[in-house]
Amino acid sequence: MRLYHNEQCSKSRAALALLRQAGYEPTVIDYIDQPPDTATLDRLLNLLDGEPDTLVRRNDPGFTDWADIDEPPLERNRVIEILTVEPALMQRPILETDEGAIIARPPERVFELVAEQSDDA
Repeated sequence: MRLYHNEQCSKSRAALALLRQAGYEPTVIDYIDQPPDTATLDRLLNLLDGEPDTLVRRNDPGFTDWADIDEPPLERNRVIEILTVEPALMQRPILETDEGAIIARPPERVFELVAEQSDDA
């Protein structure tokens, strides 16, 4: 289990806290300090549901350097190009397991990939 995480993001911190409270300790990948390479981005795009451009923070001010806001959905190769150069534009947090990957917005979406464990069990 890997969590692509940005400590500055409240949603990312919340997702990590939820996983830990449920008894999980994911491998935390600070994707700003350790940007995903092309192969990693390709793998994530294969695992995520939805169009490739859902992985890009299109509402981020830095995105305007890459594309017109009214541009049609970004193609897969363009998403990979953008995120290898500007990893800060990647949606966060992303939880990746052997079963798939999910953009955990809201953070409770992590439980779509992992079971919420009860302390009573």
